[in-house]
Amino acid sequence: MSDLSAQAVSTWLKDYADVITENANYLTDLDRQIGDADHGSNMSRGMSAVAALDPASFADASGLLKKAGMTLVSTVGGASGPLYGTFFLRLGTTLTTDGELSAEKFAAAMKAGLDGIVARGKASQGDKTLVDSLTPAVEAAQDAAAAGKSLAESLQAASAAADKGRDATVEMIARRGRASYLGERSRGHQDPGATSMALLIDSAARCLA
Repeated sequence: MSDLSAQAVSTWLKDYADVITENANYLTDLDRQIGDADHGSNMSRGMSAVAALDPASFADASGLLKKAGMTLVSTVGGASGPLYGTFFLRLGTTLTTDGELSAEKFAAAMKAGLDGIVARGKASQGDKTLVDSLTPAVEAAQDAAAAGKSLAESLQAASAAADKGRDATVEMIARRGRASYLGERSRGHQDPGATSMALLIDSAARCLA
């Protein structure tokens, strides 16, 4: 278990912003193969704005998560802003009380985030999107929590599952977004959104447990 606070969330968000900046060219290269070639630059711009949010300005973690979501919606172009923004907004709506953060609580928040993304983007597992890394991550987190595992163990399991989901997108044919225009030609390419989502779960595993 860990403690949930605006400062703890800020540490996670700043770490993820650093990871996105480090991987911006890689994410853009992935997107160049099947999309608009802007996923890395868009996510880097958005997460830099999120990282600049002062945790001392928020009464609790919920407030910071919601502001992070709104910031991404307003600063990230394409589909990524609304989808990642929705994820953080749902986390903020679910994690309403600071203090002890259990595996069960965070798994529930992740599930709320996934549900929000699915409702917003209309994507399902197998469509070659970020849902393909987030869905198995949520399932792994829920299973670990149900088995009485710690938050750290739950997040580690979620991260490993997200990585597998990301890798599985290589052989998928895209059915959503710009990549879907390529049809069969989208096979053989790793999805950039699934990749950035796997990086987010890995960051959570390192920073929140």
